Amino acid sequence: MGGPHESLETHENAEHAAGHNKQIALLIAVIALFLAFSETLGKSAQTESISLNIKASDTWNFFQAKTVRQTAIRAAAEALTLQVATAPNEEAKVAVQKQVDAWKATVARYESDPKEGDGRKELRAHAEHLEHERDTALARYHHYEVASAAFQIGIVLCSAAVITGMMALAFVAGGVGVLGIVFMGIGLFAPHAVHIV
Repeated sequence: MGGPHESLETHENAEHAAGHNKQIALLIAVIALFLAFSETLGKSAQTESISLNIKASDTWNFFQAKTVRQTAIRAAAEALTLQVATAPNEEAKVAVQKQVDAWKATVARYESDPKEGDGRKELRAHAEHLEHERDTALARYHHYEVASAAFQIGIVLCSAAVITGMMALAFVAGGVGVLGIVFMGIGLFAPHAVHIV
């Protein structure tokens, strides 16, 4: 049986371990907080990228429909232009030419319509802008996912530190947590700075 000195030493070791465990528990709480932020930001970025992808796809579909209509009207105008020369009289020639001119104006409006913003030129620019925004949201999402993984690893390392009593694991967990914060910051402020995937 151990003496009073050994009992006091065991008690001090227990208090020391309890103090470390409290510090590790606090570290786990902080890392979990950042994990919650990262997961929330990641889900938001993922939802935004999906929404922007749908909008870009819709815009490209509208662009394609305008192209098909433009091609059909252009072909009809070219075919009708040939009939101008063979029209039976001047009145018929004027009427046919008037229709050709109207179709050519429609073809030009389908190509670019700044007033309405739905010409092919404007639709292409809008679709490309939406694709860029989608790619930015997706880059953010990937950075938040890496940050979440780092935070989860940090929590696991902290738990292992509590079980094993190896404080080195808690320090590594803190470092991994800082790495997670860095990736979360990159996702938030400079999503294209580091390419992931």
